[in-house]
Amino acid sequence: MKLYELPGEYKPLLDLKQTELAIKQIKETFQLNLSSSLRLRRVTAPLFVLQGTGLNDDLNGYEHAVSFPIQDMNGAVAEVVHSLAKWKRVTLAEYNIAHGYGIYTDMNAIRAHEELDNLHSLYVDQWDWERVIDNEERTAEYLRQTVRDIYSAILHTEFTLSECYPQLKPSLPEKIEFIHSEELRRLYPDMTPKEREEAITKKYGAVFIIGIGNELGDGKPHDNRAPDYDDYSTPNEDGFYGLNGDLMIWSDVLGKAMELSSMGIRVDRKALLHQLEKAGKEERKELYFHRRLLEGALPLSIGGGIGQSRLCMLLLKKAHIGEIQSSIWPEEMRQICKSMNIPLI
Repeated sequence: MKLYELPGEYKPLLDLKQTELAIKQIKETFQLNLSSSLRLRRVTAPLFVLQGTGLNDDLNGYEHAVSFPIQDMNGAVAEVVHSLAKWKRVTLAEYNIAHGYGIYTDMNAIRAHEELDNLHSLYVDQWDWERVIDNEERTAEYLRQTVRDIYSAILHTEFTLSECYPQLKPSLPEKIEFIHSEELRRLYPDMTPKEREEAITKKYGAVFIIGIGNELGDGKPHDNRAPDYDDYSTPNEDGFYGLNGDLMIWSDVLGKAMELSSMGIRVDRKALLHQLEKAGKEERKELYFHRRLLEGALPLSIGGGIGQSRLCMLLLKKAHIGEIQSSIWPEEMRQICKSMNIPLI
């Protein structure tokens, strides 16, 4: 457990009732903007999937899913989802979604491994989305344009919210900047990856860091990624590796960078085989999801997750994610938050 030291005295701009109403408005407004910009239709998503299918994500590769036996299925084990990256790609195929269109859904998850702080909770809620692309669109520029569309939806939501709550003055930069993780390493060679994220996000206010998972010039990745959903190893037209990244926005309230979305162009057959081999996870080729992808039964796609509570926290200028969502917090954290005038739900 840890709490960030805030750069100034904190006072919520909305009371509890206003906050609940504003959360509803943000979620309704943003998902309409997102679905319109990216041409997405809403679908219903699972809370858990069967263990051993390869449908669940292992995120950075070390997290363990919350699981339980299913009484009426001879002890088969279900896992609470970490995210829906692979499930969405299967769903694109099953719904026969056309090129240029996609799906989005409300994803709810439990991540029992999380270290609890202002931004991290046991409970995760995201808009998970996925769109069908073709081989010519597997480029860094297509990735950047998709990020611009998402950021535009965020800006529109921020403006709409400020019309209803004048105290929530728009503060996000008009455009988002882009930098590859290798460029970032060269820019700040003496910093850790997290320190680089802080520095570049503070400089620009909103930035998308491309290339998460592949080794950089110093032999280390910017951050880890599971080898079987994002394509982080394919060379792109900019002369770097990777077709994925993280969307970071600076929070003046926290005085910190906030990761709002992780997204990317997904692995094709070649990238999947390469990344599984490099990660020493070749046994996954026999799992349901991986077999379908290797057989060519799944479409090429781009997708990601956008934190619902984090977006609300950012736009409502809140200091703790517990002001947005109801979760479990250590009593010590509750007492410290109370002393800092941070009202946890």
